[in-house]
Amino acid sequence: MAEINFIVGGEAGQGVQTIGFTLAKTLSRESLYVFADQDYESRVRGGHNFYRVRAADKEVLALSEGIDILIAIDQNTIALHQAEVEKGGVIIFDPDKVKIPESKINSLAIPLEKLAEEKAENKLMANSVAVGGAIAVGGFEFELLSHVLKEHFAHLGNDVAEANVRAAASGYDYVRQNKPDTIRKRVKPGNSAQVMLLNGNEAIALGAMVAGCKFMAAYPMTPASTIMEYVADKGRKFNIVMLQPEDEIAAINMAVGAGFAGVRAMTATSGDGFALITEGIGLAGITETPVVIVIAQRPGPAVGLPTRTEQSELKFAINGGPGEFPRLVLAPCTIGDCFSATVKAFNLAEKYQIPVIIMTDHHLASSYQTVPRFDLTSVTIDRGQLISEEEAAKLAEYKRHQFTESGISSRLIPMRGKALVVTDSDEHDEAGHMIEDAQIRTRMMLKRLKKVDGIKSELEAPRVLQKPNASITLVGWGSTYGAINEAARILEKAGLAVNTLMLHEVWPFPIQAVTGAISKTGKSIAIENNATGQLAQLIREQTGIKVSGNILKFDGRPFSPDYIAEEVKKGVT
Repeated sequence: MAEINFIVGGEAGQGVQTIGFTLAKTLSRESLYVFADQDYESRVRGGHNFYRVRAADKEVLALSEGIDILIAIDQNTIALHQAEVEKGGVIIFDPDKVKIPESKINSLAIPLEKLAEEKAENKLMANSVAVGGAIAVGGFEFELLSHVLKEHFAHLGNDVAEANVRAAASGYDYVRQNKPDTIRKRVKPGNSAQVMLLNGNEAIALGAMVAGCKFMAAYPMTPASTIMEYVADKGRKFNIVMLQPEDEIAAINMAVGAGFAGVRAMTATSGDGFALITEGIGLAGITETPVVIVIAQRPGPAVGLPTRTEQSELKFAINGGPGEFPRLVLAPCTIGDCFSATVKAFNLAEKYQIPVIIMTDHHLASSYQTVPRFDLTSVTIDRGQLISEEEAAKLAEYKRHQFTESGISSRLIPMRGKALVVTDSDEHDEAGHMIEDAQIRTRMMLKRLKKVDGIKSELEAPRVLQKPNASITLVGWGSTYGAINEAARILEKAGLAVNTLMLHEVWPFPIQAVTGAISKTGKSIAIENNATGQLAQLIREQTGIKVSGNILKFDGRPFSPDYIAEEVKKGVT
């Protein structure tokens, strides 16, 4: 596989994100497979930020530890990332701002600010000069970068867009004219299909819109905030109400209220916010109201590391809320999963009249990847046992929680017909009226729990990749999918065959599938972005199987394939 890896580093406020995203978008337009992520601190200005972009002629699902081209916007970037630059790599910097110590690494001094002032009459466009230089070093043509810059700055007017193009062209030409020896062989296109460059949160928002979500209430909380921002922006075209209430408690109650009124509704939050909405999830559970909740995980406890990643809320999502009631917990593994899981969440929330939780994390939520255009013709809308307007007109009375074999009661939208729709957050009878009767309480609990069998039948099997003669199974869930599967390829090249088992639908727990997959090898290793091995604990609790070992990472940073491969090798030797 041919690939090229970039890192752009600097302080918050220096345009690191703009440079990184522009690179990623340009390389995706080159028909390359792209994976990109950003690492930033929880502050408006200052603090070290960096943006990684990996582009290849074959699909890439994770980050690479090596750097081919480092764009250093400030001196601190040199100190922190110089050692990561591969042999033959290049460091791009402005010699008036950054000093490079002597080393074997190719140093490419470009007078970024001077060129920006000379060609665009604005030194703030130095970042566009840097992007142009990086594209030149990568061996790519300038035309695609020009189109991307025009699109990116179009909202600021044609003059600003054209000035940025001129700035980028000056950096591009500077490299070709003054440092042609730094220009690399271009990575040839490997993807001829139409693709999109999306992050996980954008895919979730798109999935919600396609699924027919018409109401979202949420309070901003990194890394979930961009879901609400995307819905607020794009949702205007689809008549979606996006509301920011005073807090997460109000958000969940509004979403549950909308669901009760017959509207597909959702909320999105992170761990602290989920702690606040658990009572509202219980309300959805006892009133059998469909609602979709996104948990975009970040490191805790409390505020923790607001802009970092972790998988430490698996057991919280499964158990959060008062009492016992059925729920579905989905943990998408890829950007494409984020879209399809969201559509599925809305369908099953209404079909089984339950809360459905989608678990993502900062890494999956914020990372960009090239994905095929979603096949909208395959999307179906299942509203479950919803009573039609014609049927509603004939009803004289209605039992919202009528006992049934499946545990699912037909659902009537309030004010549709003459029948009154009643429910209660206290335990209730079939008609929805509050009760204290022990027998009815028992029957109502069993009614709700009957849904679990139906929910289980809707689950997809975990993703299992088996290799002949494999002696180890690597086990993970959610966003570690890409790093684990690339690590398996690295290990195979090193002569060690491993199986992989990835869970993307985690509750109800797929007991038989997990048991069967793990039993194929004598050794199993759970790989998780948390400190206590929550999936490993869940496997033992549900199957009785204790995994052979754990690879745990809880420093707020995602796994890389190389890191996993090296840790697996340590356990084998």
